[in-house]
Amino acid sequence: MALLATLLAGAAFGLALAAPPGPMNAVIAEESVARGWNSGFRAGLGAMTADLLFMVGALLGVVAVIQRVPLLQGGLLAVGGVLMLYFAYGAVTELRSGFRSAGTEGKGFRKAFLLAVTNPYQILFWLTVGVGLLDPGRVDVLAPLSEALAGTVVVETGSPALLAGLFGGIALWITGFPATLVVAERRMDRLAPGVAVLSALVLAGFGVYFLFDAARTLF
Repeated sequence: MALLATLLAGAAFGLALAAPPGPMNAVIAEESVARGWNSGFRAGLGAMTADLLFMVGALLGVVAVIQRVPLLQGGLLAVGGVLMLYFAYGAVTELRSGFRSAGTEGKGFRKAFLLAVTNPYQILFWLTVGVGLLDPGRVDVLAPLSEALAGTVVVETGSPALLAGLFGGIALWITGFPATLVVAERRMDRLAPGVAVLSALVLAGFGVYFLFDAARTLF
């Protein structure tokens, strides 16, 4: 029972982590409607690969070192901001040149991976929440609600089941989200340009914010 609860809790957490709007999902959306499910999935795989690296980094203490060095943190913010603005420009350029004519082979994996590994907020997640997930322990989820429910749902942190569920939830999102967009795009011919514009706006917005935060961190 505890194993199943841990697995499901990890999956729910992975979905909650992957689903919110942001630069990664903007890249996944753009790649999906421009080049199909395979390209959108590869973009999601790039972001998930970065999470795997951060998980290993958290285990080895590398993530903590990055967080303690403001110069390095500010540098990552600056690089991430520039990359987001560059990819936003790329989305607009593809729109102008004919969204489908930009080429069948996308670079979604590289885009999402580079954005993820230069994202200090993703590093911060693995330094805080991620460390809690990796630290062996037991969380009685329903115990705070009622003594009668104590022991009903127990999640084991630091267990392989929790991590498998976490990345399983992320995998479910990066598989289903591109598929949903591709199906919707086939029914709405105007969806692709709209997604391109929205992706560009999201990336540009986060890019400006990252650059502002980098300047604040460094100066």
